[in-house]
Amino acid sequence: MAVPKRNTSRSRTRSRRSANRRLDAPAQSTCPTCGASKLPHTVCGNCGTYRGRQVIDVE
Repeated sequence: MAVPKRNTSRSRTRSRRSANRRLDAPAQSTCPTCGASKLPHTVCGNCGTYRGRQVIDVE
C-alpha cells in the first residue's frame, strides 16, 4: 500500500477543504404575478401563485 513520504502541511490541507466550504447564495427569480423575489420552482410567498395559478391563500 502506498504511504505518503511527507506530512501534508496545514495550509495545503485547509486549502483543499475550503473548496467544499464555500457558501453560495441560493438562486433568486422574480414572481411574474407580483414581482417579488422568490426561490425558483416554489410557490411565491408574497401572493401564493405558482405557474400562473393561485395555489395558497395569502393574507
